[in-house]
Parts: sequence; structure tokens; C-alpha cells
Amino acid sequence: MNAIHPQTRIGHVHLKVADLDRALAFYRDVLGFAVTQRISNTAAFLSAGGYHHHIGLNTWESFGGPSPARGTTGLYHLAILYPTRAELADALRRLRRAGIPLDGAADHGVSHALYLRDPDNNGVELYWDLPVDQWPHTPAGDLAMVTKPLDLHVLLAEPNVLETTVGPPDLA
Repeated sequence: MNAIHPQTRIGHVHLKVADLDRALAFYRDVLGFAVTQRISNTAAFLSAGGYHHHIGLNTWESFGGPSPARGTTGLYHLAILYPTRAELADALRRLRRAGIPLDGAADHGVSHALYLRDPDNNGVELYWDLPVDQWPHTPAGDLAMVTKPLDLHVLLAEPNVLETTVGPPDLA
């Protein structure tokens, strides 16, 4: 059997939620995804950068339902990849402003990650990948991922994305 094509990517995640407005308040208002389509009060599709959708939310089978019980199968977490470390720092600032606690934060050698829960108790990982040439390897050449604490104070010292992308007005 041949390996899957190396440019294959996971395109989107579609989550069952109990309350669509509550889920939108998290994914749209806190994380900053834009709604690309909403179907009444039953579903919404959100994206970054105008893609048709990265995240789908629906209440078709879950309206008003409880979160999955611990110890059951299902989604462990969805992972959202940020393009820069400064963007990940901005995500942490958004979470703090919204009062959303972290379950953890880790330096995996290949990435820096923040772990948390959405309003339906789904696991969410927000992360940034280090450049591939900086990934750790064993002497045999195998990838050597680790789990070490991520220093959030150092992460928050990254420049604020809005301050670096929106400068003073052009006076010329």
C-alpha cells in the first residue's frame, strides 16, 4: 500500500454543540474566526482568511445536550495552527481577556501549544510549529518530540499582532 500524498491536510472539523450562540461566542468572539454561513439556529460555519470553513458547529443531534462523559470515546481535541508565535501570543491574550482558563501549555520541541476547553467541553489545542530545521531528532534521525512546560510570560512578551500590523497613519 502506498503512503498518502504528503500534501494531504485535514481540512476542517465539525462539532456537535448544545448551544450554537454560546459556541459562536467562543469560536467567533474569543478566537476570532469569521462566520461564513449560518443556517438558522442549527448550524454555523467559520473560517480564517475567507476559506469556506475550518470549523463547523451544529445542534442537529445535540441541542441542549450534555457534554460527553469523561472516560468515553470521541474527540480528544481539535488543533488550530497559528502561522507565527506572535499570533499564538495574541490568542493567549484573547483567552485571558475572556477569562478562559488553560488546561495546560507545552513546548513539544516541534511546537508550542496551549490547551483548553470550549463551552461544550471539547478539547482545543492552539499551537505554533517551530521551523522544521529546528525540530529535535534522536542520533538515529528520528523525530524526538518532548513535553516540557511552556513559559507563558515569555510567550506574552511577543509583540502584539495588532500593534505590529497596524502602524501609525501615513502622514505623507
